[in-house]
Amino acid sequence: MTERVVLAYSGGLDTSVAIPYLAEQTNAEIIAVAVDVGQGGEDLDAIRQRALDCGAVESEVVDARDEFAAEYCLPAMRANALYMDRYPLVSALSRPLIVKHLVAAARKHGGTIVSHGCTGKGNDQVRFEVGIGALAPDLKIVAPARDFAWTRDKAIAFAEEKGLPIDVSARSPYSIDQNLWGRAVETGFLEDIWNAPIEDLYSYTSDPAQERDADEVVITFDAGVPVAIDGETVTPYQVIRELNRRAGAQGVGRLDMVEDRLVGIKSREVYEAPGAIALITAHQELEAVTVERDLARFKKGVEQRWGELVYDGLWFSPLKKALDAFIDDAQQQVSGEVRLVLHGGRATVTGRRSEASLYDFGLATYDTGDTFDQSLAKGFVRLWGLPSRLAAARDARLGGC
Repeated sequence: MTERVVLAYSGGLDTSVAIPYLAEQTNAEIIAVAVDVGQGGEDLDAIRQRALDCGAVESEVVDARDEFAAEYCLPAMRANALYMDRYPLVSALSRPLIVKHLVAAARKHGGTIVSHGCTGKGNDQVRFEVGIGALAPDLKIVAPARDFAWTRDKAIAFAEEKGLPIDVSARSPYSIDQNLWGRAVETGFLEDIWNAPIEDLYSYTSDPAQERDADEVVITFDAGVPVAIDGETVTPYQVIRELNRRAGAQGVGRLDMVEDRLVGIKSREVYEAPGAIALITAHQELEAVTVERDLARFKKGVEQRWGELVYDGLWFSPLKKALDAFIDDAQQQVSGEVRLVLHGGRATVTGRRSEASLYDFGLATYDTGDTFDQSLAKGFVRLWGLPSRLAAARDARLGGC
């Protein structure tokens, strides 16, 4: 019986060449699967047809935009997930969703092998393969760019030799990955970390230095989920898309960073994530109003670990599942509205209100109407500092050792 390879297909040069190449190397039939996670670009029907024209026996396109927004982007927002305190996990979030649909296609079409186009230097090989191993450990994995030392020059030559219906002359100097949550740009002149990014790199955001009027937006949350913009009800996909547009027009969400890759090297990356940064900024502020102090402090550590797990390809791990349950419980009272001003590359909170607010004006005010009993403070301070005073007295008694 002929084996079948399910290929994660983007429609570009590398994965198009992979179709006939994998057929030759494995003597298998190729099933191409393209997943729409809001990356834009070509029409998916054109991508589907290109896979067939390149030799795939089956070609599927999956519209996963709503699924990606609701089940991957919003959990990241509720976790305030920022890898290395900056990166909102643009590429890392899409990989487990793609894996899920690759495994589903393998089951549907009788596939025994899954293939991806990742190299051996990046994080994505881990995300794909660990995810596949968690969902379908029986499937074999082939990665042409890594396993067969496949280079871009070889891919172009192979495409020309086979007469594949792709434009091999159009070569971007950068490696770009994008989806609804943001856009990642690397390689080319960016590999010299002294070189500044140029404006041509950017697609999701306008130059923040350009003169323009500020944009004020009010985001409504219900249990940590954004449900309305300026009073108009929206779906998760719609809220991210709209904030990409409005925050992007103000230059919000540009990042230039050297990050620690899972494989142990440092990599320079330029990101654009206008909607993600605006949403996380608003969500963090609403949590500051509605989440009790010790729960908020503990959640900070959970957020960091959650982001590391997702970055490291462990979306389907037991710890990630357990942290999801904690975050879900911590979000029960995170409801209300946050007002942001989008301008000059920044999303600035200017107002917040919530029925679940823990902010008590009477306790906070220093003016008439203050309900805080200051007479209680003296004893509290003395008791709070008692352990430190006892330790200091001991150290003085023992000679300061």
